[in-house]
Amino acid sequence: MVLIAATVCTKSGKALVSRQFVEMTKARIEGLLAAFPKLMTGGRQHTFVETESVRYVYQPLDKLYMLLITTKASNILEDLETLRLFSRVVPEYCAPLTEAEVLNQAFNLLFAFDEIVALGYRESVNLAQVRSFVEMDSHEEKIYQAVRQTQEREAANRMRERAKELQRERLEAAKRGLPPRGQPSYGSGFGSSSMSSSAASEPIAEKIPTTPARDVGRPSGRSTMKLGSLGTDTESFVSRLRSEGDAAAAQPAARAPADLAKAPPPDHKDVHLRFEERLTLVAGRDGDVQNFELSGLLTLRISNEQYGRIHVHVDNKDSRPLQLQTHPNVDKEAFRCNGVIGLKQSQRAFPLNSDVGVLKWRLNANDDKVAPLSVNCWPSEGAGGSCDVNIEYELERDHLVLNDVNIHIPLPSGNSSVVVHQWEGSYTQKGRTLIWSVPIINKMNKSGSLEFTVTPAIPNDFFPLTVMWTSETSLALLTATKVTLAEEPTPVDYSLEISFHPDKYEIV
Repeated sequence: MVLIAATVCTKSGKALVSRQFVEMTKARIEGLLAAFPKLMTGGRQHTFVETESVRYVYQPLDKLYMLLITTKASNILEDLETLRLFSRVVPEYCAPLTEAEVLNQAFNLLFAFDEIVALGYRESVNLAQVRSFVEMDSHEEKIYQAVRQTQEREAANRMRERAKELQRERLEAAKRGLPPRGQPSYGSGFGSSSMSSSAASEPIAEKIPTTPARDVGRPSGRSTMKLGSLGTDTESFVSRLRSEGDAAAAQPAARAPADLAKAPPPDHKDVHLRFEERLTLVAGRDGDVQNFELSGLLTLRISNEQYGRIHVHVDNKDSRPLQLQTHPNVDKEAFRCNGVIGLKQSQRAFPLNSDVGVLKWRLNANDDKVAPLSVNCWPSEGAGGSCDVNIEYELERDHLVLNDVNIHIPLPSGNSSVVVHQWEGSYTQKGRTLIWSVPIINKMNKSGSLEFTVTPAIPNDFFPLTVMWTSETSLALLTATKVTLAEEPTPVDYSLEISFHPDKYEIV
Protein backbone atom coordinates (compact mmCIF):
# COMPACT_ATOMS: atom_id res chain seq x y z
CA MET A 1 0.00 0.00 0.00
CA VAL A 2 1.01 3.64 -0.50
CA LEU A 3 -0.41 5.81 2.25
CA ILE A 4 -0.58 9.49 1.35
CA ALA A 5 -1.81 10.96 4.65
CA ALA A 6 -3.34 10.06 8.03
CA THR A 7 -5.72 12.57 9.56
CA VAL A 8 -7.90 12.96 12.63
CA CYS A 9 -10.74 15.25 11.59
CA THR A 10 -14.22 16.30 12.63
CA LYS A 11 -17.37 15.20 10.85
CA SER A 12 -17.41 18.52 9.04
CA GLY A 13 -13.98 17.80 7.58
CA LYS A 14 -11.91 20.06 9.83
CA ALA A 15 -8.44 18.55 10.23
CA LEU A 16 -7.21 18.43 13.84
CA VAL A 17 -4.02 16.43 13.28
CA SER A 18 -2.72 15.47 9.83
CA ARG A 19 0.48 13.68 8.86
CA GLN A 20 1.60 13.44 5.23
CA PHE A 21 3.91 10.56 4.30
CA VAL A 22 4.69 11.62 0.72
CA GLU A 23 5.68 14.97 -0.74
CA MET A 24 2.58 17.06 -1.28
CA THR A 25 1.75 20.75 -1.24
CA LYS A 26 -0.38 22.23 1.51
CA ALA A 27 -3.04 23.31 -0.98
CA ARG A 28 -3.28 19.75 -2.35
CA ILE A 29 -3.85 18.10 1.06
CA GLU A 30 -6.30 20.81 2.10
CA GLY A 31 -8.26 20.20 -1.09
CA LEU A 32 -8.41 16.44 -0.47
CA LEU A 33 -9.59 16.96 3.10
CA ALA A 34 -12.19 19.53 2.04
CA ALA A 35 -13.64 17.07 -0.49
CA PHE A 36 -13.97 14.23 2.05
CA PRO A 37 -17.22 15.32 3.85
CA LYS A 38 -18.99 15.71 0.50
CA LEU A 39 -18.17 12.11 -0.49
CA MET A 40 -19.28 10.41 2.73
CA THR A 41 -22.49 8.39 2.84
CA GLY A 42 -24.31 7.90 6.14
CA GLY A 43 -25.42 4.72 7.85
CA ARG A 44 -22.14 2.81 7.76
CA GLN A 45 -19.62 2.51 10.59
CA HIS A 46 -16.55 1.43 8.62
CA THR A 47 -16.23 2.13 4.92
CA PHE A 48 -14.22 3.73 2.15
CA VAL A 49 -14.82 6.20 -0.67
CA GLU A 50 -12.95 6.41 -3.97
CA THR A 51 -12.39 9.30 -6.35
CA GLU A 52 -10.57 9.39 -9.67
CA SER A 53 -7.16 9.74 -8.00
CA VAL A 54 -7.31 8.68 -4.33
CA ARG A 55 -9.17 6.45 -1.90
CA TYR A 56 -10.53 7.61 1.48
CA VAL A 57 -10.61 4.92 4.21
CA TYR A 58 -12.20 6.13 7.41
CA GLN A 59 -13.65 4.98 10.73
CA PRO A 60 -15.79 6.98 13.19
CA LEU A 61 -14.30 7.74 16.63
CA ASP A 62 -17.23 9.15 18.62
CA LYS A 63 -17.63 12.64 17.14
CA LEU A 64 -14.42 12.42 15.10
CA TYR A 65 -13.11 10.47 12.12
CA MET A 66 -9.87 8.57 11.69
CA LEU A 67 -9.13 9.11 7.99
CA LEU A 68 -6.51 7.54 5.73
CA ILE A 69 -5.90 8.82 2.20
CA THR A 70 -4.26 6.21 -0.06
CA THR A 71 -3.69 5.65 -3.75
CA LYS A 72 -6.29 3.67 -5.68
CA ALA A 73 -3.70 1.00 -6.45
CA SER A 74 -3.18 0.13 -2.78
CA ASN A 75 -4.51 -3.11 -1.27
CA ILE A 76 -7.84 -2.40 0.41
CA LEU A 77 -7.32 -5.23 2.95
CA GLU A 78 -4.00 -3.75 4.04
CA ASP A 79 -5.65 -0.33 4.18
CA LEU A 80 -8.33 -1.62 6.55
CA GLU A 81 -5.77 -3.36 8.77
CA THR A 82 -3.70 -0.19 8.97
CA LEU A 83 -6.82 1.84 9.74
CA ARG A 84 -7.64 -0.53 12.60
CA LEU A 85 -4.21 0.08 14.15
CA PHE A 86 -4.55 3.86 13.76
CA SER A 87 -8.00 3.70 15.36
CA ARG A 88 -6.50 1.94 18.39
CA VAL A 89 -3.57 4.34 18.69
CA VAL A 90 -5.70 7.50 18.88
CA PRO A 91 -7.70 6.42 22.03
CA GLU A 92 -4.41 5.30 23.58
CA TYR A 93 -3.26 8.93 23.88
CA CYS A 94 -6.64 10.71 23.92
CA ALA A 95 -8.70 9.27 26.75
CA PRO A 96 -11.71 11.53 26.11
CA LEU A 97 -12.00 11.65 22.32
CA THR A 98 -12.60 15.37 22.04
CA GLU A 99 -11.14 18.06 19.81
CA ALA A 100 -9.33 19.70 22.73
CA GLU A 101 -7.67 16.45 23.81
CA VAL A 102 -6.58 15.63 20.24
CA LEU A 103 -4.99 19.06 19.90
CA ASN A 104 -3.34 18.66 23.32
CA GLN A 105 -1.84 15.29 22.35
CA ALA A 106 -0.96 16.30 18.78
CA PHE A 107 2.77 15.64 19.05
CA ASN A 108 2.32 12.22 20.66
CA LEU A 109 -0.11 11.27 17.88
CA LEU A 110 2.32 12.44 15.19
CA PHE A 111 5.15 10.44 16.76
CA ALA A 112 2.91 7.36 16.90
CA PHE A 113 1.82 7.83 13.27
CA ASP A 114 5.48 7.94 12.21
CA GLU A 115 6.10 4.62 13.95
CA ILE A 116 3.25 2.98 12.04
CA VAL A 117 4.02 4.29 8.53
CA ALA A 118 7.35 5.22 6.97
CA LEU A 119 7.57 6.79 3.50
CA GLY A 120 4.02 5.71 2.77
CA TYR A 121 4.45 2.03 3.68
CA ARG A 122 3.18 0.20 6.75
CA GLU A 123 5.74 -0.87 9.35
CA SER A 124 5.44 -4.29 11.00
CA VAL A 125 4.55 -3.06 14.50
CA ASN A 126 1.74 -3.58 16.99
CA LEU A 127 0.20 -1.26 19.56
CA ALA A 128 2.52 -2.31 22.39
CA GLN A 129 5.60 -1.64 20.25
CA VAL A 130 4.29 1.76 19.15
CA ARG A 131 3.69 2.70 22.79
CA SER A 132 7.19 1.56 23.76
CA PHE A 133 8.86 3.40 20.86
CA VAL A 134 7.07 6.66 21.59
CA GLU A 135 7.82 6.56 25.31
CA MET A 136 11.51 5.70 24.76
CA ASP A 137 11.68 4.71 28.42
CA SER A 138 15.07 3.29 29.45
CA HIS A 139 15.10 1.39 32.74
CA GLU A 140 18.91 1.23 32.69
CA GLU A 141 19.10 5.01 32.35
CA LYS A 142 16.82 5.45 35.38
CA ILE A 143 19.06 3.14 37.43
CA TYR A 144 22.16 5.02 36.31
CA GLN A 145 20.64 8.40 37.17
CA ALA A 146 19.46 7.16 40.58
CA VAL A 147 22.91 5.74 41.40
CA ARG A 148 24.61 8.91 40.25
CA GLN A 149 22.35 11.13 42.36
CA THR A 150 22.95 8.90 45.39
CA GLN A 151 26.71 9.14 44.91
CA GLU A 152 26.53 12.93 44.61
CA ARG A 153 24.44 13.23 47.77
CA GLU A 154 26.77 10.97 49.74
CA ALA A 155 29.85 12.84 48.51
CA ALA A 156 28.25 16.14 49.52
CA ASN A 157 27.37 14.72 52.95
CA ARG A 158 30.95 13.53 53.48
CA MET A 159 32.26 16.94 52.51
CA ARG A 160 29.93 18.68 54.97
CA GLU A 161 30.85 16.31 57.79
CA ARG A 162 34.56 16.78 57.10
CA ALA A 163 34.12 20.55 56.95
CA LYS A 164 32.36 20.50 60.33
CA GLU A 165 35.19 18.45 61.83
CA LEU A 166 37.80 20.87 60.50
CA GLN A 167 35.80 23.81 61.81
CA ARG A 168 35.59 22.30 65.29
CA GLU A 169 39.36 21.63 65.23
CA ARG A 170 40.05 25.24 64.32
CA LEU A 171 37.80 26.46 67.13
CA GLU A 172 39.50 24.14 69.64
CA ALA A 173 42.93 25.26 68.44
CA ALA A 174 41.95 28.90 68.65
CA LYS A 175 40.70 28.46 72.23
CA ARG A 176 43.97 26.82 73.29
CA GLY A 177 46.14 29.22 71.30
CA LEU A 178 47.54 26.40 69.15
CA PRO A 179 47.86 26.28 65.35
CA PRO A 180 45.18 24.14 63.68
CA ARG A 181 46.20 20.59 62.92
CA GLY A 182 44.56 17.94 60.75
CA GLN A 183 43.27 14.63 61.97
CA PRO A 184 43.52 11.51 59.79
CA SER A 185 40.21 10.06 58.62
CA TYR A 186 39.69 6.42 57.72
CA GLY A 187 36.18 6.86 56.35
CA SER A 188 37.25 7.98 52.88
CA GLY A 189 38.72 4.58 52.00
CA PHE A 190 35.36 2.83 51.99
CA GLY A 191 32.59 2.80 49.43
CA SER A 192 29.09 4.05 50.03
CA SER A 193 26.00 1.92 50.47
CA SER A 194 25.05 2.41 46.83
CA MET A 195 24.90 -0.74 44.67
CA SER A 196 27.33 0.78 42.13
CA SER A 197 29.60 3.04 44.21
CA SER A 198 32.52 4.69 42.45
CA ALA A 199 35.94 4.37 44.00
CA ALA A 200 37.11 7.53 42.28
CA SER A 201 34.77 9.72 44.33
CA GLU A 202 35.70 8.26 47.75
CA PRO A 203 38.74 10.38 48.75
CA ILE A 204 36.98 13.67 48.01
CA ALA A 205 36.56 14.48 51.72
CA GLU A 206 40.35 14.35 52.21
CA LYS A 207 40.95 17.12 49.65
CA ILE A 208 39.14 19.91 51.48
CA PRO A 209 41.71 22.63 52.22
CA THR A 210 41.99 23.85 55.77
CA THR A 211 41.36 27.53 56.39
CA PRO A 212 43.38 29.28 59.12
CA ALA A 213 41.42 30.50 62.12
CA ARG A 214 40.28 34.10 62.03
CA ASP A 215 41.93 36.73 64.11
CA VAL A 216 39.06 38.00 66.24
CA GLY A 217 40.88 41.11 67.39
CA ARG A 218 41.64 42.39 63.87
CA PRO A 219 39.18 45.15 62.90
CA SER A 220 37.46 44.96 59.54
CA GLY A 221 38.28 47.66 57.04
CA ARG A 222 34.81 47.91 55.52
CA SER A 223 31.44 46.27 56.00
CA THR A 224 30.42 44.47 52.81
CA MET A 225 28.21 41.54 51.87
CA LYS A 226 30.22 38.40 51.13
CA LEU A 227 29.13 35.12 49.60
CA GLY A 228 30.40 32.34 51.86
CA SER A 229 29.59 28.92 53.16
CA LEU A 230 27.44 28.09 56.16
CA GLY A 231 30.56 27.06 58.06
CA THR A 232 32.08 30.57 57.68
CA ASP A 233 28.92 32.22 59.00
CA THR A 234 28.80 29.82 61.93
CA GLU A 235 32.47 30.46 62.73
CA SER A 236 31.94 34.21 62.70
CA PHE A 237 28.90 33.90 64.96
CA VAL A 238 30.76 31.69 67.44
CA SER A 239 33.68 34.11 67.41
CA ARG A 240 31.40 36.97 68.42
CA LEU A 241 29.92 34.86 71.20
CA ARG A 242 33.39 33.94 72.40
CA SER A 243 34.21 37.61 72.81
CA GLU A 244 31.19 37.91 75.10
CA GLY A 245 32.13 34.80 77.11
CA ASP A 246 29.40 32.53 75.72
CA ALA A 247 31.55 30.17 73.65
CA ALA A 248 31.17 27.28 76.09
CA ALA A 249 27.39 27.35 75.75
CA ALA A 250 27.33 27.95 71.99
CA GLN A 251 29.58 25.07 70.99
CA PRO A 252 27.42 22.20 72.37
CA ALA A 253 24.34 23.81 70.84
CA ALA A 254 26.01 23.89 67.42
CA ARG A 255 27.07 20.29 67.76
CA ALA A 256 23.65 18.99 68.76
CA PRO A 257 22.02 18.92 65.28
CA ALA A 258 24.90 16.91 63.83
CA ASP A 259 24.72 14.37 66.63
CA LEU A 260 20.96 14.16 66.22
CA ALA A 261 21.31 13.47 62.48
CA LYS A 262 23.73 10.61 63.18
CA ALA A 263 21.41 8.87 65.62
CA PRO A 264 20.65 5.33 64.33
CA PRO A 265 17.08 3.98 64.12
CA PRO A 266 15.80 2.53 67.39
CA ASP A 267 15.86 -1.07 66.09
CA HIS A 268 19.52 -0.82 65.03
CA LYS A 269 22.17 -2.01 67.45
CA ASP A 270 25.72 -0.73 67.74
CA VAL A 271 26.71 -3.09 64.91
CA HIS A 272 24.18 -3.23 62.07
CA LEU A 273 24.42 -5.42 58.96
CA ARG A 274 22.31 -4.86 55.85
CA PHE A 275 21.99 -7.37 53.00
CA GLU A 276 20.47 -5.73 49.91
CA GLU A 277 19.72 -7.57 46.66
CA ARG A 278 18.33 -6.29 43.38
CA LEU A 279 17.11 -8.46 40.54
CA THR A 280 16.74 -7.82 36.82
CA LEU A 281 14.89 -10.55 34.94
CA VAL A 282 13.31 -10.72 31.48
CA ALA A 283 11.50 -13.93 30.55
CA GLY A 284 9.65 -15.00 27.44
CA ARG A 285 6.06 -16.10 27.20
CA ASP A 286 7.14 -19.74 27.13
CA GLY A 287 9.03 -19.41 30.42
CA ASP A 288 12.52 -19.10 28.90
CA VAL A 289 14.79 -16.68 30.79
CA GLN A 290 16.27 -14.13 28.38
CA ASN A 291 18.12 -12.00 30.90
CA PHE A 292 18.93 -12.64 34.58
CA GLU A 293 21.17 -10.48 36.74
CA LEU A 294 21.29 -10.54 40.54
CA SER A 295 23.41 -7.96 42.35
CA GLY A 296 23.90 -7.75 46.10
CA LEU A 297 25.70 -5.60 48.66
CA LEU A 298 26.54 -6.13 52.32
CA THR A 299 26.90 -2.87 54.25
CA LEU A 300 28.19 -2.45 57.78
CA ARG A 301 27.28 0.41 60.14
CA ILE A 302 28.96 0.86 63.52
CA SER A 303 27.52 3.30 66.06
CA ASN A 304 29.90 2.59 68.98
CA GLU A 305 33.62 3.20 68.63
CA GLN A 306 34.52 0.28 70.89
CA TYR A 307 33.31 -2.03 68.09
CA GLY A 308 35.39 -0.33 65.40
CA ARG A 309 37.70 -3.36 64.98
CA ILE A 310 35.48 -6.38 64.42
CA HIS A 311 35.19 -9.47 62.21
CA VAL A 312 32.01 -10.38 60.36
CA HIS A 313 31.64 -14.11 59.68
CA VAL A 314 29.75 -14.86 56.45
CA ASP A 315 28.58 -18.31 55.35
CA ASN A 316 28.00 -19.00 51.63
CA LYS A 317 25.74 -22.02 51.12
CA ASP A 318 24.80 -21.13 47.53
CA SER A 319 25.82 -23.77 45.00
CA ARG A 320 25.46 -21.39 42.06
CA PRO A 321 28.53 -19.53 40.67
CA LEU A 322 28.23 -16.31 42.68
CA GLN A 323 30.86 -13.69 41.86
CA LEU A 324 32.02 -12.38 45.26
CA GLN A 325 34.09 -9.23 45.62
CA THR A 326 35.31 -7.67 48.86
CA HIS A 327 36.27 -4.05 49.49
CA PRO A 328 39.95 -3.26 48.75
CA ASN A 329 40.60 -2.56 52.47
CA VAL A 330 39.19 -5.96 53.50
CA ASP A 331 41.50 -8.93 54.02
CA LYS A 332 40.73 -11.03 50.94
CA GLU A 333 42.72 -14.06 52.09
CA ALA A 334 40.81 -14.29 55.38
CA PHE A 335 37.51 -14.07 53.53
CA ARG A 336 38.49 -16.64 50.91
CA CYS A 337 39.72 -19.18 53.46
CA ASN A 338 37.42 -18.61 56.46
CA GLY A 339 34.61 -16.34 55.24
CA VAL A 340 35.73 -13.58 57.64
CA ILE A 341 35.33 -9.91 56.73
CA GLY A 342 37.93 -7.77 58.50
CA LEU A 343 40.37 -4.99 57.71
CA LYS A 344 43.79 -5.85 56.28
CA GLN A 345 45.42 -3.41 58.71
CA SER A 346 44.35 -4.63 62.11
CA GLN A 347 45.20 -1.35 63.85
CA ARG A 348 42.65 0.51 61.77
CA ALA A 349 38.95 0.68 62.60
CA PHE A 350 35.84 0.78 60.49
CA PRO A 351 34.32 4.27 60.02
CA LEU A 352 31.85 5.34 62.68
CA ASN A 353 28.22 6.23 61.95
CA SER A 354 28.44 5.61 58.21
CA ASP A 355 27.29 2.80 55.91
CA VAL A 356 30.33 0.93 54.65
CA GLY A 357 30.02 -1.48 51.71
CA VAL A 358 32.27 -4.45 52.51
CA LEU A 359 31.06 -7.22 50.16
CA LYS A 360 29.44 -7.36 46.73
CA TRP A 361 28.09 -10.34 44.84
CA ARG A 362 26.67 -10.86 41.38
CA LEU A 363 25.01 -13.70 39.51
CA ASN A 364 24.39 -13.80 35.76
CA ALA A 365 22.59 -16.77 34.24
CA ASN A 366 20.22 -17.77 31.46
CA ASP A 367 19.00 -20.96 33.06
CA ASP A 368 15.23 -21.30 33.22
CA LYS A 369 15.50 -22.60 36.81
CA VAL A 370 17.10 -19.47 38.31
CA ALA A 371 13.88 -17.41 38.42
CA PRO A 372 12.63 -17.05 42.02
CA LEU A 373 9.01 -16.71 40.85
CA SER A 374 7.64 -18.14 37.61
CA VAL A 375 4.68 -16.34 36.02
CA ASN A 376 2.83 -17.85 33.06
CA CYS A 377 0.23 -16.00 30.98
CA TRP A 378 -2.11 -18.00 28.72
CA PRO A 379 -4.33 -15.75 26.56
CA SER A 380 -6.65 -17.48 24.08
CA GLU A 381 -9.04 -15.93 21.60
CA GLY A 382 -12.72 -16.54 22.25
CA ALA A 383 -15.98 -15.89 20.47
CA GLY A 384 -17.07 -12.41 19.47
CA GLY A 385 -13.56 -10.91 19.50
CA SER A 386 -13.06 -11.65 23.22
CA CYS A 387 -9.94 -13.07 24.82
CA ASP A 388 -9.82 -15.47 27.79
CA VAL A 389 -6.70 -15.00 29.94
CA ASN A 390 -5.32 -17.37 32.57
CA ILE A 391 -2.32 -16.22 34.63
CA GLU A 392 -0.62 -18.37 37.23
CA TYR A 393 2.40 -17.97 39.47
CA GLU A 394 4.56 -20.45 41.39
CA LEU A 395 7.36 -19.89 43.90
CA GLU A 396 10.54 -21.66 42.75
CA ARG A 397 12.65 -21.09 45.90
CA ASP A 398 11.10 -22.41 49.10
CA HIS A 399 13.29 -20.31 51.41
CA LEU A 400 11.92 -17.05 49.97
CA VAL A 401 9.04 -15.05 51.44
CA LEU A 402 7.71 -12.44 49.01
CA ASN A 403 5.47 -9.70 50.40
CA ASP A 404 3.12 -7.28 48.62
CA VAL A 405 3.42 -9.02 45.25
CA ASN A 406 1.84 -6.99 42.43
CA ILE A 407 1.49 -8.30 38.88
CA HIS A 408 0.69 -5.52 36.38
CA ILE A 409 -1.20 -6.77 33.33
CA PRO A 410 -1.69 -4.34 30.40
CA LEU A 411 -5.17 -4.13 28.90
CA PRO A 412 -6.17 -3.23 25.32
CA SER A 413 -6.96 0.36 24.51
CA GLY A 414 -10.44 1.59 23.79
CA ASN A 415 -13.68 0.70 25.52
CA SER A 416 -12.92 -2.87 26.63
CA SER A 417 -14.89 -4.75 29.26
CA VAL A 418 -13.05 -6.87 31.86
CA VAL A 419 -14.78 -9.71 33.68
CA VAL A 420 -12.75 -11.55 36.35
CA HIS A 421 -13.87 -15.13 37.05
CA GLN A 422 -11.33 -16.46 39.56
CA TRP A 423 -8.49 -14.92 41.57
CA GLU A 424 -6.17 -15.26 44.54
CA GLY A 425 -5.64 -12.22 46.75
CA SER A 426 -7.24 -9.12 45.21
CA TYR A 427 -7.26 -7.14 41.99
CA THR A 428 -7.95 -3.61 40.82
CA GLN A 429 -8.06 -1.83 37.49
CA LYS A 430 -6.20 1.46 37.04
CA GLY A 431 -6.59 2.92 33.60
CA ARG A 432 -5.41 0.39 31.03
CA THR A 433 -3.70 -1.84 33.62
CA LEU A 434 -5.10 -4.68 35.71
CA ILE A 435 -3.15 -5.00 38.99
CA TRP A 436 -3.27 -8.41 40.64
CA SER A 437 -2.12 -8.20 44.28
CA VAL A 438 -1.09 -11.09 46.52
CA PRO A 439 -0.16 -10.13 50.12
CA ILE A 440 2.36 -12.97 50.67
CA ILE A 441 3.91 -15.82 48.70
CA ASN A 442 5.88 -18.46 50.62
CA LYS A 443 6.31 -22.24 50.75
CA MET A 444 2.87 -22.57 52.37
CA ASN A 445 1.27 -20.42 49.66
CA LYS A 446 3.39 -21.21 46.62
CA SER A 447 0.97 -20.88 43.72
CA GLY A 448 -2.15 -19.06 42.58
CA SER A 449 -4.09 -18.17 39.45
CA LEU A 450 -6.17 -15.39 37.94
CA GLU A 451 -8.77 -15.89 35.20
CA PHE A 452 -10.56 -13.11 33.35
CA THR A 453 -12.11 -12.26 29.99
CA VAL A 454 -11.61 -9.06 28.01
CA THR A 455 -13.79 -7.97 25.08
CA PRO A 456 -12.54 -6.96 22.52
CA ALA A 457 -8.90 -8.05 22.72
CA ILE A 458 -6.15 -10.10 21.10
CA PRO A 459 -3.43 -12.15 22.90
CA ASN A 460 -0.64 -9.60 22.26
CA ASP A 461 -2.52 -6.95 24.24
CA PHE A 462 -1.58 -8.54 27.58
CA PHE A 463 2.20 -8.28 27.28
CA PRO A 464 4.57 -7.33 28.76
CA LEU A 465 3.63 -8.31 32.33
CA THR A 466 5.49 -6.60 35.16
CA VAL A 467 6.03 -8.15 38.60
CA MET A 468 6.99 -6.25 41.78
CA TRP A 469 7.46 -7.29 45.41
CA THR A 470 9.34 -6.64 48.64
CA SER A 471 11.09 -9.31 50.68
CA GLU A 472 13.10 -9.67 53.88
CA THR A 473 14.75 -12.86 52.60
CA SER A 474 17.63 -12.95 50.14
CA LEU A 475 17.78 -15.00 46.95
CA ALA A 476 21.48 -15.80 47.35
CA LEU A 477 22.16 -18.14 50.26
CA LEU A 478 24.59 -15.76 51.97
CA THR A 479 24.14 -15.33 55.73
CA ALA A 480 26.02 -13.65 58.57
CA THR A 481 26.64 -16.27 61.25
CA LYS A 482 28.29 -14.09 63.91
CA VAL A 483 30.27 -10.93 64.64
CA THR A 484 33.34 -11.00 66.88
CA LEU A 485 36.01 -8.59 68.07
CA ALA A 486 39.19 -8.55 66.00
CA GLU A 487 41.57 -8.93 69.00
CA GLU A 488 39.73 -11.84 70.59
CA PRO A 489 36.83 -14.11 69.56
CA THR A 490 34.33 -12.37 71.82
CA PRO A 491 30.82 -12.33 70.29
CA VAL A 492 29.33 -8.92 69.52
CA ASP A 493 25.60 -8.34 69.52
CA TYR A 494 24.41 -7.08 66.14
CA SER A 495 21.19 -6.34 64.23
CA LEU A 496 20.45 -7.68 60.75
CA GLU A 497 18.40 -6.21 57.90
CA ILE A 498 17.63 -7.95 54.58
CA SER A 499 16.07 -6.37 51.50
CA PHE A 500 15.33 -8.15 48.20
CA HIS A 501 13.32 -6.53 45.41
CA PRO A 502 13.27 -6.49 41.60
CA ASP A 503 14.46 -3.51 39.60
CA LYS A 504 12.93 -5.06 36.49
CA TYR A 505 10.90 -8.27 36.27
CA GLU A 506 9.04 -8.63 32.98
CA ILE A 507 7.32 -11.34 30.94
CA VAL A 508 7.52 -10.18 27.32
